[in-house]
Amino acid sequence: MYSFEPNEEQQMLVDAVGKYAANDLRPAAHEAEESCELPKKLISKGWELGLLQASVPESFGGFGDRSAVTSALAVEEMASGDLAGALAVMTPSLFATPILLVGSEEQKKEYLPKIIEGEWSPYTAALIEYSFDFDANDLRTTAKLSGSDYVLSGEKAFVPFAKDSEALIVYANLDGQTQGLIVPKNKSGLSIADEREKLMGINALPLYRVKLDNVTIPAANRLGGAAGHSFELILASMQIASASAAVGVSKASLEYSMNYAKEREAFGVKIAQKQAIAFMLAEMAIEIEAIRLLIWEAAWMLDNGKEEAVKHAYLAVTGAADMAMMVTDRGVQILGGHGYIREHPVEMYMRNGRGFAMLTGLAIV
Repeated sequence: MYSFEPNEEQQMLVDAVGKYAANDLRPAAHEAEESCELPKKLISKGWELGLLQASVPESFGGFGDRSAVTSALAVEEMASGDLAGALAVMTPSLFATPILLVGSEEQKKEYLPKIIEGEWSPYTAALIEYSFDFDANDLRTTAKLSGSDYVLSGEKAFVPFAKDSEALIVYANLDGQTQGLIVPKNKSGLSIADEREKLMGINALPLYRVKLDNVTIPAANRLGGAAGHSFELILASMQIASASAAVGVSKASLEYSMNYAKEREAFGVKIAQKQAIAFMLAEMAIEIEAIRLLIWEAAWMLDNGKEEAVKHAYLAVTGAADMAMMVTDRGVQILGGHGYIREHPVEMYMRNGRGFAMLTGLAIV
């Protein structure tokens, strides 16, 4: 049975991430969103907390072992500061964690130390596609074996830091299965859009469209080597991370709107004392706590190799997407007309919250 209390190491990590979220990410969030740019020093400071490094064994340059539960705790805390900043800090994990989970020993030795031991560097991954019926288990991007190479063709959306990436993992349909393939930068046939994606939210995070036109890579670049890998573990990890980030954003919206309601007066009383407002705040808190527990359960199952982990990770991410939209929308509603003003962060929380229905593939630790 899993515990509801973090152990000493987990608590230390959560405390450190919490301070970074509150003291660094949150104060910079508004300006970063308006200018569509995150300060490099801000990302580097988050990287130095060692969230990814603590998930990688010493033999590959890290100083710990991966725990989905620990990652869920830390991702929630970081996203409560600012979603775009949190996703930026975690971008190298999109590349490193799948290699750690399912990569061959050769791939782990080649890539993990250079990522973990160095400064933050934009290693990334491409999963999402432009399709109204997008399904991570039925991708339109294809990989075909040609002699001793794989040939990749297709188009990807919302790839973080693609323009500056050292390498990226491209997920493609290979013989009916989703497989990850490592694509170095500047490969012939790999093109990245000059302009960034223009979205409703997370505008501080640079996201790009990536096209692959018969990109040829060695067969050894297939995650897991010649035998390949199971995509279920990677997808479940992405879903848990995305759900955890949704809880973080929702928590921030609840805290801000609750504090506002305690200070704002209408007809001689604080609006938090109004039954309609009090009920909304209570329902917001209930939904956050419920989804948080579902995430912890899914993460614990993943850590302990339970078959049900895949199902529960899916339940967590779909539930979190709905919860985030409800909570962040009510955060705006509680502030009334002020909620629609950009100087108040609740409107940004709502715009970001709407994105969780399509954000799977942007976060993993």
